[in-house]
Amino acid sequence: MKKKKTMETTQRQTYLDWLRIISILGVLFFHSAMPYVAEDGWHIKNHETSNLMMESNHFLHLFRMPLLFFISGTVSYYMMQRRSALSFIGLRFRRLFIPLLVGMFIVVPPQIYMERLAHGYKGSFWDWYPSVFNFVPYPKGSFSWHHLWFIAYLFIYDLLFAPLFSWMISPKSNGFKQKLAALANGKWVYLLMLPGIIWFILLSGKLPETNDLAHDGCYFVYWLLFLLAGFVCILQPKLMDSLERNRRFALSTGFLTLMIWECMRWNKVEPGYSNWPFQSNLFNYLFVALRPTIAWGWVLALVGYGKHYLNRKHAILNYMNQAVYPFYILHQTVIVLVVYYIVQTQNESILSKYIYTVGITFFVSVLIYHLFIRPYALTRLLFGMKPKDIPKPVMQVEKEDAKPVVVLSA
Repeated sequence: MKKKKTMETTQRQTYLDWLRIISILGVLFFHSAMPYVAEDGWHIKNHETSNLMMESNHFLHLFRMPLLFFISGTVSYYMMQRRSALSFIGLRFRRLFIPLLVGMFIVVPPQIYMERLAHGYKGSFWDWYPSVFNFVPYPKGSFSWHHLWFIAYLFIYDLLFAPLFSWMISPKSNGFKQKLAALANGKWVYLLMLPGIIWFILLSGKLPETNDLAHDGCYFVYWLLFLLAGFVCILQPKLMDSLERNRRFALSTGFLTLMIWECMRWNKVEPGYSNWPFQSNLFNYLFVALRPTIAWGWVLALVGYGKHYLNRKHAILNYMNQAVYPFYILHQTVIVLVVYYIVQTQNESILSKYIYTVGITFFVSVLIYHLFIRPYALTRLLFGMKPKDIPKPVMQVEKEDAKPVVVLSA
């Protein structure tokens, strides 16, 4: 039994890889919709927009990044195996910081340039590109990490918490792990939701989401709490078992709070509106608490259902799991490049433009990965991939002369 437990806690679980892939696909659908939603603040906008598509994006936004950070916490756990804190930081430097730099100087600039073109800039890309090195932050300047803020935040989290992660996976934390096991009883595991909900209630109104680190005090900690929850749940496997066992409760929580939140929003029963019937701040706080409760409910439900139904291998899983990180880095730039031309088309519905945006982005991003990133050691390094597996020599003996012959395995 002891051997089985060790295998469960140190070997990567397949369902986490599937959830990671699903999360990135969710990001593709989310960002592909942004040019067409009735909401300001995206790089290039279609002349017609959709309120209903905006609502769909609002729903996805509640839990898409929390789920990614939760899964990233489990990834950090597996990367800490047999590594010191310093070695872990070195690995994260290679897998996160290098791709972030590549993104900020190569991948993201075309997005900013296309936005400038859409707003009247007439120069060529090469005339504009030197402005990136003025290091004036976007939107005033041309220096930004855009959608790669997720990679920047993840690198900072791992940098700050590497010593704690190292202690948590060591035998020194056995007492802590045993105490964590108590949360696996009943539904106590959902106490992990409370710090994030309380933090969101207290600060989200004062510090809205910016993704720029400097002014993102509320969300920087909010995302972090999902990552730490992922690390803790995979550290103590009984917690993951509890999430699987109670998955229906988590989904019910996420669904009911979502329905309450949406019904109140659609009927403008919100703080600040005339229809809001409550005078006490307590009810204001309870309304704000709905958003993080929806997020935690759906994240923990997806993890629980994923563990129950997706913990199985498939021939394509390894390829997709390697592709998903470079795909994430590339996808938004492809979207902006494609959308610049799509929004200029006439007599096309928003839905047809959206479907075309999703399809072309997926097609182009996958082919760039397959043809120009996956095969080469340098591009694999620049996009945060593992080095290519080097075939190991296998000793085989030919029957005729009984002499050992070294054959490289495929």
